[in-house]
Amino acid sequence: MPSRRITDIDPLDRPREKIEKKGAFSLTDSELIAAILGNGTKNHDVLTISKKVASLLEKDNLPSYDTLIGIKGIGKSRASVLMACFELASRYAVPADREQIKITEPQHILKISEVAGLAYKPQEHFLVTTLNGASEVISTRTITKGLLNNSLVHPREVFADAITDRAAAIICIHNHPSGNPEPSSEDIAVTRQLSEAGKILGINLLDHLIITKGPVTSLRSLGYL
Repeated sequence: MPSRRITDIDPLDRPREKIEKKGAFSLTDSELIAAILGNGTKNHDVLTISKKVASLLEKDNLPSYDTLIGIKGIGKSRASVLMACFELASRYAVPADREQIKITEPQHILKISEVAGLAYKPQEHFLVTTLNGASEVISTRTITKGLLNNSLVHPREVFADAITDRAAAIICIHNHPSGNPEPSSEDIAVTRQLSEAGKILGINLLDHLIITKGPVTSLRSLGYL
C-alpha cells in the first residue's frame, strides 16, 4: 500500500495548518518534523521523510548530521535545520522528573532519579546537583566514581557545570556502599575545599549529602558547613 502524501491530506489537517488550528501539542512527532521541513522533494514526500526521522528519534540518542543526510530526501540544508532544532530543544528542555523539584531539606534530594538509586550502588559515586535562586533543581550530573578524595573531586570539575547552568548554589551528593552514614575525614576535607571554592565563585555549596539505605546524612546539619 503506497504511503499517504501531503497532498492527500485535507489542507486544514496538514501539519502547519493543524498547528494554527489546534496547537503544536496536537501533532504527532512525524507531523512536527513535517512542519519543520515544510516540503519534500520531487521523489520523496515530506510525510515519508518525516516518518523516517521520527523513527530515529525513538532510539536513545538523537540522530547525527551524517545519519540525517543518509535519508533520501534530506540534503545538507534540511539536515542542518533539523540539527539546529534538536540542539535548541535540548538546551531548553526540562526533564519531567526534575520539574517542580525544590530542595528545602536533605530528604528532598531523593526525589531526583539519579540520586534515588545511589544507596544500592556497589561503588562510590559523587554527584552534583545545581540549583537556581529558588532552590529548584536545574540538573544533576555524576562527577566521579570511586573512593572520595581531594584528587578525584576537584573544584574545577564540580563547579564547571554550575557555571554553565548559571546556578546560584550546588548540593554535592555521594553514597557510602558500606552503609555507614558517618562522614569520613576525606568527606569533610572535600566539603571544606569545595565550600571555599564556592565562596570565591559566588556559588554557594548548600550541602554535602551522604546517601545510604538509611536516612540522608547532611554535613551542614553536622556543622561542617
